[in-house]
Amino acid sequence: MNIVLKESIILIFAYFSVFFVVALIIKNNSIVDIGWGIGFVLVAVYSLARAGNYTQTGILATLLVTVWGIRLFYHIIKRNWKKPEDFRYAAWRKEWGKWLVPRAFLQIFMLQAFFMAVIAYPVIAINATEKASFSIWGILGALVWIKGFYFEALGDWQLKQFIQNPDNKGKIMKNGLWKYTRHPNYFGEATMWWGIFIIGIGTDSGILGIISPLTITILLVFVSGVPMLEKKYAENEEFQAYARVTSKFIPWFPKKSE
Repeated sequence: MNIVLKESIILIFAYFSVFFVVALIIKNNSIVDIGWGIGFVLVAVYSLARAGNYTQTGILATLLVTVWGIRLFYHIIKRNWKKPEDFRYAAWRKEWGKWLVPRAFLQIFMLQAFFMAVIAYPVIAINATEKASFSIWGILGALVWIKGFYFEALGDWQLKQFIQNPDNKGKIMKNGLWKYTRHPNYFGEATMWWGIFIIGIGTDSGILGIISPLTITILLVFVSGVPMLEKKYAENEEFQAYARVTSKFIPWFPKKSE
């Protein structure tokens, strides 16, 4: 597994280095978000082909990662196409000033590469396992993954429909899956990686693979996902009222209004 893991990590860092160069040229660091999903597809397919094991478990894990990555890539590129730099990256561009280039390289692109390497570990390890026979773990993991995909894909679609309705301009999405969690898409993304981890139990990934879902969950809940987005609505009274009755991350029934 060592050679497959090493080469996969090198591939990830080279991949984000290319995105960094493109970002410099077009002066838009938010393209790193476009590269996130498809980068996992690249490393999953590469590790499967490089190891050459083609076990049922490896094919399943690679297929699920590929479906997720392509859908996310399509969703983000369609959302961001011909639009200005995302507000988060634009704020850092102003804040970093003359240190923009080195800080963007290290704190955006290389940091994303590091997290991708950690999160992708289970699928790389699964693909590197020579004898990864299909088991109950594969079934359970696939079911968990499906639940996560449902929340992410449907949550994104519901939000898109809400935003496209001109009557909702300036309003907060509170229906559908968004009635049960303020971030169904983030919950879905984390859940899918818990599914991949479960699929990997019994392979070379083993219990160490838990670093993947733990990392993505911590990032989404405490670092780059939920906190940054909710900070944007800190002064929005409607959102604050919504937040008081709606679960932050894990879906649950809304509280009664005070």
